[in-house]
Amino acid sequence: MGLAIKNQPITISPSFEEKSSVTTMSLTAAELSSQKSLYDAISLKASKDITKKYSTSFSIGILCLDRSIRDAIYQIYGFVRVADEIVDSFHGYEKEVLLDEFEVETFKSIERAISTNPVLNSFQLAVNRYNINLDLIKSFLYSMRMDLNAKNHDKTSYDTYIYGSAEVVGLMCLYVFVDGRMEDYTRLKPKAMKLGSAFQKINFLRDIKEDSLALDRVYFPHLDLTRFDNDTKNQLLEEIELEFEEALNGIRELPATSQFGVYVAYLYYKELCKTIRQLPAKELLIKRARVSTFKKTCLLLKAYLMRKFNFNI
Repeated sequence: MGLAIKNQPITISPSFEEKSSVTTMSLTAAELSSQKSLYDAISLKASKDITKKYSTSFSIGILCLDRSIRDAIYQIYGFVRVADEIVDSFHGYEKEVLLDEFEVETFKSIERAISTNPVLNSFQLAVNRYNINLDLIKSFLYSMRMDLNAKNHDKTSYDTYIYGSAEVVGLMCLYVFVDGRMEDYTRLKPKAMKLGSAFQKINFLRDIKEDSLALDRVYFPHLDLTRFDNDTKNQLLEEIELEFEEALNGIRELPATSQFGVYVAYLYYKELCKTIRQLPAKELLIKRARVSTFKKTCLLLKAYLMRKFNFNI
């Protein structure tokens, strides 16, 4: 019996503490990635929900993008929308403090590749994946900060605001559209800026009542609302339509993954431009110009048929 025992292989079992440690280490290594992926998915859902609740037109446009790039555009839009809401609608709160904290956390999230703020966690995924230039984000937040104080603009501050609030948002999206190819980005950059500028200026005209009455802001340089008439309105529209023409050439050069979605947004804003032109200037000061849901559906169908039958934009 003793010899038999001696001849058996000897194994040393780990203690309870060692077993626990090994199991924990193994689970941590295996589950770490999936747990972060779950949080990233929840963060993306927050950005999607914000987009859908705050902008039906952009939501439709995003749905017309290729699936491979939709998430990144939701991530960008969720970020810019929250910043915009801080300065536009968080009345009764310390807006400047909130924006300061939001800005600090934005750049921390990009550096760390994570944030406990789901919208910022979602945004950093797009920034880090597509290597979006941080200067664009800084310019955007600078324009948001301008909204805290500036009530009227001269030409210089107006151009600065347009660049930061709209043009750079288009450029952030352009990084996604060209999948980081800097040669394509550089070529399309001026036209993307024109599209962002045109969109923003149409927003200014559409929201001129709310901006002036609720927020005490007038964006167009030296515009006296007491003298706002059809001639003034049409002069502004002519400037916007020239930008639309340049932007359309850029849309034609976009990759197939993004061209359709951007074109749908372009058609919507062109229709809004047409609606504003038909409204008397004085009416814009008492009601917000809108494109009906039926008209939006028709525009979407038009773009879909053009794509399906390979008609040129």
